[in-house]
Amino acid sequence: MRALVLTAIVTALAAVILSAQGRATTDRPVDRIVAVVGTKPILASQVEEQLVLAQSQGAKVPEDSAGRDAARRQILSQMVDEELLVQQAERDTTIKVTDQEVQDAVEQTVQNVRKQFTSIPEFQTQLRSAGFVSEEEWRRWLADQQRRAILQQRLIEGLKQKGKLRPIPPSDAEMRAFWETNRAQQPKRPAAISFRQIVIVSKPDSAASANALQLAESLVVKLRQGGGSGFADSVSREQGGALGWFRRGVMVKEFEDVAFRLRPGAISDVVRTEFGFHIIQVERAQPAEILARHILIQPAISATQVVIARRQADSVHDALAHGALFDSLARRYADPSEPKLADALPISQLPPDYENIIGKDTIPGLKPVFEVGIGTARPRFVVFELLKRLPEGELGFDEVKDHIRDGLGQQLAIKHHLDLLRRTTYVDVRF
Repeated sequence: MRALVLTAIVTALAAVILSAQGRATTDRPVDRIVAVVGTKPILASQVEEQLVLAQSQGAKVPEDSAGRDAARRQILSQMVDEELLVQQAERDTTIKVTDQEVQDAVEQTVQNVRKQFTSIPEFQTQLRSAGFVSEEEWRRWLADQQRRAILQQRLIEGLKQKGKLRPIPPSDAEMRAFWETNRAQQPKRPAAISFRQIVIVSKPDSAASANALQLAESLVVKLRQGGGSGFADSVSREQGGALGWFRRGVMVKEFEDVAFRLRPGAISDVVRTEFGFHIIQVERAQPAEILARHILIQPAISATQVVIARRQADSVHDALAHGALFDSLARRYADPSEPKLADALPISQLPPDYENIIGKDTIPGLKPVFEVGIGTARPRFVVFELLKRLPEGELGFDEVKDHIRDGLGQQLAIKHHLDLLRRTTYVDVRF
């Protein structure tokens, strides 16, 4: 979610810059208050900026005055809704947004945007054209946008966790109306592939596991004696590293069970997962979210163990070819960290190893066993069955119906919550 927020901010800035010259030649009316939410005013100039942003991002804005006024009213309504959510989040004492996490996100955004320009002077010139006096002013604007986005995100997540924001199932008529209204904006269905697989991972023998465990335990002792200050120096790219901020459900269970119990700065005992042996240090913690790093010690896998995994994959392949049940074999042999089924996965999202081997194969059925992760610490063998391929084309209503139901259900729930907020918050729209 945070990545999506950052992407939205970067896109917004790019749109502001691209539309700057158009705005410079437009006569600006005298500013006025067009709405008040609580004690916070919303200005006509702010609505106009959002209208220009939407237009520069590809939205179709009517050219006639009546149509543009209707677009302004819609944008104003959205701004009122956002302000209602932000103000509720600010009243909620359980929702915290630190200056550090906002500034970290701002710095990342600044770096991403700068890459779009060939020089710093060009970047600064475009900032001024977009109406920012300096980079510092733009950073303050970014910080405010980021803070508001995180507040809304955490409020909505908290309401969902408390059962106060449950999806409202839309009717078939509502889903159909939503589809017809947004049909022109629907992207084309990409070329996709459906398959099922059993991925068998080469496993270390007992001696290699014992050696890796011993190394990890000795490193824990060394790090604790140094107060944890040498943690970063002990980590190479192959051994783990910084994990960034994450919530539960992102890492494997064994890792998360330990990480979310650690005090910031503490060094964990050795944690074993299917990837190897981890040493974890939490740097900072927020409600339901932590910033952590780790060291990963992976047991060496011998050539003999790779051969054993290959033979096992060949046996599973033969069993499937002779009618054995896929689910039964998958439960027994499949690596739990690998997906067993991919339904309509875009070809562009296939890992390179898969794309090179599957190629343009369009014939459904069981394929020869192939190896992925060659040269890595975890060679894997894939028993692969192609179910179907879908060519690029227009998406039909039935293909997106479930997605519309989920998305619209969430929208209706938020709309219902906003209706409740409007009843308890002073809202004066003067447009």
